[in-house]
Amino acid sequence: MGVFAISLYHHCRSNFSFNYHYQSRRTLILQSAFESVRVQRLSHDDSGIVEVHLDRPEAKNAIGKEMLRGLQNIFETINRDASANVVMLSSSVPRVFCAGADLKERKTMNTSEARFFVNSLRSTFSLLEALHVPTIAVIEGAALGGGLEMALSCDLRICGEDAVLGLPETGLAIIPGAGGTQRLSRLVGKSIAKELIFTGRKVGGRDAMSVGLVNYCVPAGEAHLKALEIAQHINQKGPLALRMAKRAINEGIELDMESALALEEECYEQLLNTKDRLEGLAAFAEKRKPRYNGE
Repeated sequence: MGVFAISLYHHCRSNFSFNYHYQSRRTLILQSAFESVRVQRLSHDDSGIVEVHLDRPEAKNAIGKEMLRGLQNIFETINRDASANVVMLSSSVPRVFCAGADLKERKTMNTSEARFFVNSLRSTFSLLEALHVPTIAVIEGAALGGGLEMALSCDLRICGEDAVLGLPETGLAIIPGAGGTQRLSRLVGKSIAKELIFTGRKVGGRDAMSVGLVNYCVPAGEAHLKALEIAQHINQKGPLALRMAKRAINEGIELDMESALALEEECYEQLLNTKDRLEGLAAFAEKRKPRYNGE
C-alpha cells in the first residue's frame, strides 16, 4: 500500500472502509464508504498524480451532505500527503461535471441547516483552493452553481466544447455562496462576472475560454486526456518548487508589489538548500531527466 493509501486510511478510518485493487498496471483505485467520491492514485511514471472522481449519477453529481463529507476528507488527506504532486478533479458521470448543490436535499433543510451546509461548502472549496499542489478541474458537460464554484477553486480548468458553465443562483433568489462571487470576478474581471451572475447566463466551452474562465477548450470527450497531459508535465517538475510557486502566486496576488516580491524571495529561499535543486542542476549538466524526490 502506498503512502497516499496509508495516510488516507489512518485519517479516515472512522468514516471510510477501503477496498484496494489494481485497475491496470498504472492505476491504484481507492474506494471509500463515500460512494459518491472516488480516488485514484496513478502509478509508475505517473506516480504523484491523484485523480478525484465525482460519482453520483442519479443526481448529476449534485453535492449533498454525504458527497461534501467525502470531499472534505479527501482534500484534507491529499494536503498532508507529501507524495502527491498534482490533483485532477473530474466526473465519472457522462455529460456532467457537477450540477451544483443538491436542491432536493436543500429543500428539506431549515434556515439554520441551510446556513451550515453553505458554510461547509464554502470552507471545503477554500480547502481545495489552498491545497499545496496544483489542481486541475476536468469539465465535460454541465458545471453549474456549486459545481462551477468548485471548478473555480482549482488552479486550472480544462473543458470540452459541449461544456455548459454558469452560476444561476439569482434565478433562485440567492447568490453564489461558496466563493463564486469572489473567485469568478478575480478570474474573468468584475464586469463579466457581474453580467454572468446578474443574468445567470450559461456559457459554452468556447465562450468560457474566450473570457478566461477555462484554460483550454478541446473537442467534447477529450478534456480528461488534455488534463492528464498537463498533469504529466506538472508531475515532472520539482514538487517543492510547485508548492512554493503556488504559494507565491496565490498569496502574492493579494499584496502590493513590494510585499509580493518579498514573498517571492521567501519562497525562493526555501528551495536553495534542497536536494531537488542540486539534482536539477546536475541533470541539466548531464543532459538527462531529473529524478526529484521532494527533498
